[in-house]
Amino acid sequence: MTPLALAIVFIAAFTHASWNYAAKRAGGGLPFVWLSGTTALVLYIPVVGAYWWWQRPELPSAAWAVILGSGLLKTAYSLLLQRGYRHGDLSLIYPLARGTGPLLSTLAAIIVFGERPTPLALAGGASIVACVFYLTGGASLLHQSRAHLRTAAFYGLTSGCLIAAYTVWDQRAVSHLHLPPVVYDAGTQTVMFCLLTPFAWRRRDEVAREWREHRWHALAVAVLASTGYVLILTAMRFTPVSYIAPAREISIVIGAFFGAKLLKEADAPRRLLAAAGMAAGIIALALG
Repeated sequence: MTPLALAIVFIAAFTHASWNYAAKRAGGGLPFVWLSGTTALVLYIPVVGAYWWWQRPELPSAAWAVILGSGLLKTAYSLLLQRGYRHGDLSLIYPLARGTGPLLSTLAAIIVFGERPTPLALAGGASIVACVFYLTGGASLLHQSRAHLRTAAFYGLTSGCLIAAYTVWDQRAVSHLHLPPVVYDAGTQTVMFCLLTPFAWRRRDEVAREWREHRWHALAVAVLASTGYVLILTAMRFTPVSYIAPAREISIVIGAFFGAKLLKEADAPRRLLAAAGMAAGIIALALG
C-alpha cells in the first residue's frame, strides 16, 4: 500500500468512528437513517453539480445497475447498524461490525477474485475470530441472562457481513468501471432516499422529532460518513481491496475508545483489549 493510500485510509478511519459515535448518541431508527441520508444527498447536489460541470464524466451503461446494488446493500447496512446501536453499546457493536467486515471482505477477495493470502494473513484472520469470541463473552453469551447481548451481537455481525459485501462491490465499481467516487456515492445516497422515503413519510412525526432533537447528529453523520467513504473509494481506485478493507479497520480501536471513555460504557477493559487484538489481526491481514 502506498503512503498516500495509507494516509487516506487513516483519515477515513477517524471520520468513520466519529460518525458512528454520533449515530449511537442519536439512537434512532429508520427516521434518523432517512434524515441523515437525505441531509447527505442535499449536501451532495452542489458538489456533484460542480464536478459534473468540471469533468464531464461519461458513465458506462452498467453504472446504474452497480449504483442500485450498492444502494440496496447500504440501505440494509444502515438500518441494521442503527438497530444494533439501539440494542447494544458502541464499544460492542462497532468492533463486531468493523472487525468481521474486513475478514469477510478478504475471504470474498480470495474466493471470488482469486487473491491468495500469506500465512501471516491467515494468522491475522484467526486473531480476528478469536477476538470476536472474546469480545462477545465467549460461551457465556449463551446464558439466558445475556439474551440482549446476543441480539446486539447478531446485528453487529450482520452489519459486518453487509460491510464485506458492499466493500467488495464498490471496489469493483470504482476500479473496473472507473466511476467517480463522488458521483458513485451520491448515486447510492439517491437510491437510499428513494427506498426509505415512503416509510419515512408514514413516520413523518418521528422524522420531525429526530430533526428537533438530533439534527446536529444527523448533520455529523451526513458529512463525516460521506467524506470518509469518498476517501475510501478514491483509495480503492489504485489499491487492492484486500489492502484497503483491513487497513481502514484501525477505526475499531477509535470506536471502542469512544464508547468506553466518552459514553462510559460497561466492560471497557475487555472491549478495548478485544478491539486492539482485532486491529492487530487486521494489520496482519494487510501486511499479508
